[in-house]
Amino acid sequence: MGHGGSSIPDEEWERFLREAEAGTPGAPEEPSARARMVAQRLREDSAPPPGWRAHQPPRRRGRVWYVVGLVVVVALLVVALVPGRAAGWLGFHGGGGSTAAADRPTPDDPFKGSPAEHWAAGTAGITMPSARATGWMSEKQVSDALDSSLAFLSDAGLDPDVLRGERPAKAIAALNTKQADVKEYLAHAFDTPGRKNDPLLLFSRFDPSYARLAGDVIKTRGGITYREGERGAVEVTADVTFVYPLVRASGDSDEVARTIARREIVMSWDDPEKVIITPGTFSLKSYRLDSANGGCENTTGYFVPEFGKKRGPSDDGTTIDPYERGTSMDERMGDRDASDCDTATRT
Repeated sequence: MGHGGSSIPDEEWERFLREAEAGTPGAPEEPSARARMVAQRLREDSAPPPGWRAHQPPRRRGRVWYVVGLVVVVALLVVALVPGRAAGWLGFHGGGGSTAAADRPTPDDPFKGSPAEHWAAGTAGITMPSARATGWMSEKQVSDALDSSLAFLSDAGLDPDVLRGERPAKAIAALNTKQADVKEYLAHAFDTPGRKNDPLLLFSRFDPSYARLAGDVIKTRGGITYREGERGAVEVTADVTFVYPLVRASGDSDEVARTIARREIVMSWDDPEKVIITPGTFSLKSYRLDSANGGCENTTGYFVPEFGKKRGPSDDGTTIDPYERGTSMDERMGDRDASDCDTATRT
């Protein structure tokens, strides 16, 4: 007989009911993958994703009510006989919580329920190309430039001291301070930050009196590429998403918020015979940020994650998935800049 869309074969279902009624200890459990599918379907039915319509096809009322009634009777019988297993099939666990609650991040598992749960940690999530002689550099020099570029990303976005709000001294040391606009930027970014001189465009910082990292793991995904640039320079482009899990700096709340920052930084390793530059440093060609839950219209010089607020799609449909990496920064940002405030579909 039909079971309202269940994927359990008829023979197995009937045998399960007979054995369950008789109290047989080895009554078969529905595989966990199916339980996850059922739970996922329940979540999807209760909250259709933004931009989608819930379509209900026409039904023949008499037959539908007969099948539904039969399924309800069978379901009640199963719940009465083996309540624990029935609850497990529907995605419920001890205490009456649902899988939605089970997906909520905790200080011990701060990436739970997000794509970053399966991302690599630290620089391990940043792919590196193989080195080859390019422009004015030999293969060895290109390899050193790539390593130094990766070190800059780590010093700017992963260093624990910088994340606690300190100045990124090691990262700044890699910048060509003979570059006039960079020198001007650094002169104001930390003492008088603003939209034009926002340190968050390059460096990740949190006010230690407001928020602190939940653990010492930061998840990343992205990569580094390079090509020959102007005047034979080696132009290195980094496009990396950083995921920072945070808790309130004070109090005993175990709520975890996540700030997601995707940065694209173009570094030009210039030929010192053609460009005025301090050896071992690079010039900045461009740098931009696309962040979620870091504070809208924020000019404090720190990311300011929101706690205690349900973050979801906005009513006007202007939404962005901060974990999505299938589009370039050009496509993603369009005419937007870091001061624009769209809504993240998830954090």
